[in-house]
Order: sequence, then C-alpha cells, then structure tokens
Amino acid sequence: MNVLRLKSWSPYVAGGMVGILICLSVLITGKYFGASTTFVRSAGLIEKLFTAERVEKMEYFVKKKVKIDWQWMFVVGVFFGSLLSSKISGDFRKTDLPPMWETRFGPSRAKRWVIAFIGGTIAMFGARMAGG
Repeated sequence: MNVLRLKSWSPYVAGGMVGILICLSVLITGKYFGASTTFVRSAGLIEKLFTAERVEKMEYFVKKKVKIDWQWMFVVGVFFGSLLSSKISGDFRKTDLPPMWETRFGPSRAKRWVIAFIGGTIAMFGARMAGG
C-alpha cells in the first residue's frame, strides 16, 4: 500500500519526521524554521506594492528586510503540500470551517469567521511576542 494514499499517518512517524526536519534545518541553515516572521514579511510585501517608501522606513523592516526567503517558501510549501496531500489521499473537502465549529458557535457563518479571525490574531500576536 502506498503510504501517501493513507488518510492519516501515525503521529509518532509524522512527529519523528518533523523532528528530523527541524534538526536538519538547524544543521544546514543555523536557524529554526517558523511561520510568524513570514506572515509579517508577507504583509510588508503587500503593503510595499502601495507605499514602498513607507515600508522601507519602518523600524521593523529596516532590521528584518521585506523579502522572499527560504522561510517564506517553507510556508508556501506547507500550504501547497497539504493541499496536494489531501488530494492524493482522497481526503480533500471544501469547508469554511470544521463542523465542530458550527456545533460550538452556531449556524452563523459570520460569527464563526469573526471568532476564527480573532483567535488567529491572538495566536499570531502571542507568537510575535514570544520572538517568533
């Protein structure tokens, strides 16, 4: 049986593979990979389309340049890799939010989107406060 066609992998195998990937990341680049800096840089890239001179003067972007680097490619790869994985395994479903959200927060799509947005904002803020 082809392992890529499985609906889910053992969490131990997947966790072990992520651990190996993190070790290789540190050995090869000297840095841990992450996503929060990438989201900030992406916001800078989008804003740069409209007001490039303003972005270049921002203190954060003077220190952390607005650029597409290996971490940015990693985040893009996570998106496309998960999409490809769900297609190959036959587990792809188009949903606004998971069904458990509808059970927990009711049928209002707008309410669920607002709560998801607030939760994501809090999580991103916490990640940035913790240094990434």
